[in-house]
Amino acid sequence: MSKTQFPLRFDPSFENVPDDEVETQRGLTEAMLAIQRKTHADTGYAHRAVHAKAHGYLKAKFEVLPDLPTSLAQGLFESPARYDTILRFSTTPGDVLDDNVSTPRGVALKVLGVSGKRLPGSESDTTQNYVLGNSPSFQVATAAGFLKQLKVLAATTGHAEPVKEALSVLSRTTNAGLEKVGLKSATLTTLAGQATTELLGDSFYSQAAILHGDYFAKVVLAPVATELIALSGKPLDVSGHPDAIRESIQRYFAALPAVWELRVQLATDIDAMPVEDSSTEWPEDESPYVAVARVTATPQQSWSEELWAEIESGLAFNPWIGLAAHRPLGSIMRARKPAYAAAREYRGQANGIRIEEPTIP
Repeated sequence: MSKTQFPLRFDPSFENVPDDEVETQRGLTEAMLAIQRKTHADTGYAHRAVHAKAHGYLKAKFEVLPDLPTSLAQGLFESPARYDTILRFSTTPGDVLDDNVSTPRGVALKVLGVSGKRLPGSESDTTQNYVLGNSPSFQVATAAGFLKQLKVLAATTGHAEPVKEALSVLSRTTNAGLEKVGLKSATLTTLAGQATTELLGDSFYSQAAILHGDYFAKVVLAPVATELIALSGKPLDVSGHPDAIRESIQRYFAALPAVWELRVQLATDIDAMPVEDSSTEWPEDESPYVAVARVTATPQQSWSEELWAEIESGLAFNPWIGLAAHRPLGSIMRARKPAYAAAREYRGQANGIRIEEPTIP
């Protein structure tokens, strides 16, 4: 697994909370709410503060694999089991934009009917949430850095879409050149520099660290079905198709099943795999991602008014809704707790809806 061959047990000292963290979190929360207020005023609907545009919803099966070693058989993965799960595919901005404005993608998973000791504030729930993005690490190291970036995103929310399309083309071209010399820009990618490829070919990462029982880790949802792997890096024609990603997902699931693995990368070295710096990509030659669960989706309708009402309108996805054994770790994750809670409350009140965790009868 690593040069030491042993995963590193989590120690509370691995988290370092700066003196001004509450102030930073307050700034992040207000920036997210500012995005929501702007899009609400523009559209008459209170969208999510980030990942506002959904591209598809799936109902799938989540199967914990058998015979996991003790270091992996932690929390949700302690013993083999099968759960229902919900997936939501999205892109990052708080605007609902034409897909010509190509930004990073995400997938959120909600595993249903999970039992065990809960995270504070999630005691009455029975779900485990994962919020994942399509790069191995976060674009900035800490919440303070994210606040600076989010202020830029908030300032561009609601601006003329043709300008954003032009910026997206420029950003993608610039990033392609930088990538050839190993200097791809996280800021450009975040603003609009994501390559226009098939979303279903992507792998999706926690980016920041998560407690894994006695240990700590990052996770990835990686495609394993042949049909999904074939889409990795495949160009997607977005010209004249404002919802090209959504249409592509619909075409796929009209006929084909999909299988992903949820894989865990256990930390083995706190210096190489820090908790507080979410921009650090943990070296896979030190500790590879190992499969702990399989997610299987059969052919189905991935977009409808009913799904939109149930999942887009009625649910929230938050890594702080889950088991205590999988507590989010580090500055970026800690900042998400108050920000996501405030954004959920605003969305529910503004839209006149109840946003609740689903339960298994």
